[in-house]
Amino acid sequence: MGLKPDHWIRKMALEHNMIDPFTEGQVRDGVISYGVSSYGYDMRVADEFKIFTNVYSAIVDPKHFAPDSFVEYQGDVCIIPPNSFALARSIEYFRIPRNVLTITVGKSTYARAGIITNVTPFEPGWEGHVTLEISNTTPLPAKIYANEGIAQVIFFEADEECEISYADKKGKYQGQTGITPPRI
Repeated sequence: MGLKPDHWIRKMALEHNMIDPFTEGQVRDGVISYGVSSYGYDMRVADEFKIFTNVYSAIVDPKHFAPDSFVEYQGDVCIIPPNSFALARSIEYFRIPRNVLTITVGKSTYARAGIITNVTPFEPGWEGHVTLEISNTTPLPAKIYANEGIAQVIFFEADEECEISYADKKGKYQGQTGITPPRI
């Protein structure tokens, strides 16, 4: 399994529709960067957010997720309260080939401000918009800029296809198109 460079990402995105919409270069002027990087793709965060709140004293339970645990918000800038987090989604829709696995890491611009982005790997055969968990680890409110870079996806290609893909397993997050809360 090997790390894949920018020319491989461009080829897979353009010929196999792996990333849609796809930004072939890297956009940097006046924004938190997004698009193709040396060995990955910097995805953007959409303008839809679910900000977690304790207004109703709900308990966050991944097996029995309560919709009143969050407040829905749409806008160009999302303010995440201190020591809290929000769910969001990527602008890009990903289609991962059967011989590819991804790992996603947060952008350094946000990390240096105490904002951590958590995403699980994209398994071979998975497709959908990415649900992002954005944590504000600081004691201050934090701004998240919609339509700008939020995290870098790093692609690894295996020598052969997996025997059973995420699509074959009929994974519970297959084809997700919005912010998708936990499912069992």
